[in-house]
Amino acid sequence: MGEDNSRIEATKQWSRKGITGILMSAMLIMPLTGCVSDDQTSSEGDSSNNSTAESSNDNSSEDSSNKNSSAEANNKEETSETENTGVTTDVTEAVKEVRDAVVSVINKRTPQQGSIFGGDSSESDGQQQAVGAGSGFIYKKENGKAYVATNNHVVEKADSLVVKLAENTTVSAKLLGTDPLMDIAVLEIDAKNVKTVADFGDSSKLNVGEPAIAVGNPLGFLEGTVTTGVISNVNESIPVDINGDKTPDWEAQVLQTDASINPGNSGGPLININGEVVGINSSKIARTTVEGIGFSIPADVAQPIIEQLESEGEVKRPYLGVSILNLSDIPREMLEKEINLPEDVKQGIVIRSVEPDSPAENAGLQAKDIIVSIEETEIKNSLDLREYLYNKTEAGEEVKVTYYRDGEKQNTNLTLDQKALFSNQ
Repeated sequence: MGEDNSRIEATKQWSRKGITGILMSAMLIMPLTGCVSDDQTSSEGDSSNNSTAESSNDNSSEDSSNKNSSAEANNKEETSETENTGVTTDVTEAVKEVRDAVVSVINKRTPQQGSIFGGDSSESDGQQQAVGAGSGFIYKKENGKAYVATNNHVVEKADSLVVKLAENTTVSAKLLGTDPLMDIAVLEIDAKNVKTVADFGDSSKLNVGEPAIAVGNPLGFLEGTVTTGVISNVNESIPVDINGDKTPDWEAQVLQTDASINPGNSGGPLININGEVVGINSSKIARTTVEGIGFSIPADVAQPIIEQLESEGEVKRPYLGVSILNLSDIPREMLEKEINLPEDVKQGIVIRSVEPDSPAENAGLQAKDIIVSIEETEIKNSLDLREYLYNKTEAGEEVKVTYYRDGEKQNTNLTLDQKALFSNQ
């Protein structure tokens, strides 16, 4: 998995408002080596064996010493009972509500072994290895099953998944569904050892500056780690590249926080001061000149997606039934040669092909048509199209599509259908 087992994957590059950065997922790339073992951590506790007092030949002196030691021990116990009660704050009370519902999600894959003679790689001996770790939280327990929400990028390409509960019990997990667009996944596990379920809060009521608490498992072994900060922004958006072509396919609505989000925190909850989940931690800006900029999927955005993934295993969204190109990506000489387009039309989406029996075909749209607006809303590129369809329409709705064909501006009415457009399954 590379020389640095603790590095995190740089997943998206973005530039907006003159600031260029790197958006990184908060998922740990494994294997989990270099961790401190239990016997290593216990070595300090064993140091008391080496600090026994020197024996004395004077029995009375020894008895006196024993009595004094006993008295000191009693005094310490009394002091401990009266003074060492710990500090209880709103934060500690909030963490109590959710901490035992936070889990580790381990992504396991079967290694591929290449042939020394070239050709296709073949599977190794079948022993799966942990290649990545993230966090998640149990949001529901019902009929002997418990349900875990996490990030899609935590479970992506997994051959199997293991969930580690708060009490260090590990259970196998079934992947119910994923949504790469929103970076959400839902797992199902046996509820036998599940004692705590996290509750969702209302992320729409968050205020900038109110406390934000991130709970997760950074570095894959620091289970139940808590970091605190504030809600830095309640209405931020970040570009999402689904197909890896370095072009944004979606602008995801996110919460911004300065609570530390480290490798392995992906999929863990961001909670409010009431101990309610208001976000799912997903990524951060990773630059040497930037500190404290992490992002979380708002609970109000995540919940409908989670419900669909749990019940249906996929998320269906309105669609036209076309493959498209951005008009701005096509050289002008090619447009002039293949498409008769007015000189002043410089933005829109070009239809490359139309799916049979799709809403687009039924509305009469064809390859080489250029869509420029839907319901009078300007469509400059594919991102505009997705944002309009997913945020402002529903399946079964009729919309007016304005397009150019052979240099002429035309309109058609199109009835939207729905389809699972993004899935890793």
